[in-house]
Amino acid sequence: MGRNIGIVCVEFHRKEVSVMLEWGRATASENEMQVTDVVWVPGCLEAPLAIKRLLDREDIDGAVVLGIIEKGETEHGSVMGFTVTKALIDLQLSSGKPVGYGIIGPGAEPEHLQPRLIPHARKAVESVAQMLQ
Repeated sequence: MGRNIGIVCVEFHRKEVSVMLEWGRATASENEMQVTDVVWVPGCLEAPLAIKRLLDREDIDGAVVLGIIEKGETEHGSVMGFTVTKALIDLQLSSGKPVGYGIIGPGAEPEHLQPRLIPHARKAVESVAQMLQ
């Protein structure tokens, strides 16, 4: 296999994110990448730190985050989505290593999840593969 990647999975919605992880691993293999580390974090807010720890490793060429930010009764999800996205972009730029964004939402409703699980996971991993070429 060519390149090593790490995947950060958000614990909230574990059942759905486990499906995303399965497809992320398969997509990595299809793109001649090895998933050398999978890290589970409590929520999306913890994902940037876990991504940073992966990107700091010399044996990791890129990373992917998989998770869901559902629609809530307040703007919490929107604020979290913006904050996490900006942090991940900043980490990508500062490390020079690609980060695949496989977060469904913010604002995801239950009916939005199933149709997006596989495409979001695959696209996040494919993006890292493309950037590593």
